[in-house]
Amino acid sequence: MTTMYKSYFRLKKKPFELVPNPDFLYLSATHRKAMTYINYGMMERVGFILLTGEVGSGKTTLIRDLIKRLHSDVTLSRVFTTTVDSLQLLSMINEDFGLDSTGKSKVILLKELYAFLISEYEQGHQVLLVIDEAQNFTVSLLEEVRMLSNLETDDTKLLQIILIGQPELRETLARPELRQLRQRISIACHLSPLTRAETEAYVLHRLKTAGNHDALRFTPEAMDRLYACSTGIPRLVNILGNFLLLTAFTEKTHEVTADMVSDIADGVGLAPRTDTAQNAGAKALLRALVSPSSPAAG
Repeated sequence: MTTMYKSYFRLKKKPFELVPNPDFLYLSATHRKAMTYINYGMMERVGFILLTGEVGSGKTTLIRDLIKRLHSDVTLSRVFTTTVDSLQLLSMINEDFGLDSTGKSKVILLKELYAFLISEYEQGHQVLLVIDEAQNFTVSLLEEVRMLSNLETDDTKLLQIILIGQPELRETLARPELRQLRQRISIACHLSPLTRAETEAYVLHRLKTAGNHDALRFTPEAMDRLYACSTGIPRLVNILGNFLLLTAFTEKTHEVTADMVSDIADGVGLAPRTDTAQNAGAKALLRALVSPSSPAAG
């Protein structure tokens, strides 16, 4: 079926897959601002960078694009599984840096990590730790992360850390006991949902990137409905867009109407209701479709 609809729409690839593919990155105003801030933070080697946004807002895609463009002198560790204790976290970080952590105590792991960071510094390398889904961290684990930022020389941080998470992470960081960590965050970005105009531009961008800008033609009312049903969340736009391609293929058309969008939205529980109800429905669908620990969750 997929091959058939790609041929019918003259597409080279599927435009609305849920995987966070940086090749499809669309920079809305809020995404562009976040990208600028993060690039600045990387260039200035600030200690902590914070990136937050709802599930499906594009955090992971943005970070994957950043990683794709990292210079060869950047050494990276990326942590996905965040339901761990401090020893497990440290072991995961060290292993990602190529250090053997088998059966070692926290003290030994820290000592070996520090030695590794010093070695990288002497070679002129920038060391970056990216922690995804950090809203799952406990207060004590976030404190452990802060302690890692204490690894420094007289004039520079040896380890740069990007914390990525859902809005709950900001709530956790606002707690009094995390005051010291908050004060270490030099760059903070939040990804907001797309506007109506950005939602249309996002859809057309993905179709063009997939090989055919005109694969689907939306009436203005259909695009209005798509925006209302997705609330401007890229992942929800992708879900609806994928079903629209299948529906249009089945009906042998390229035209998308408001009724088509409504029928699909009803089927996946995204029919427009009140703002509160719609937001709750969107969040429930996203959390059901994407595991919180999955790298596709952003």
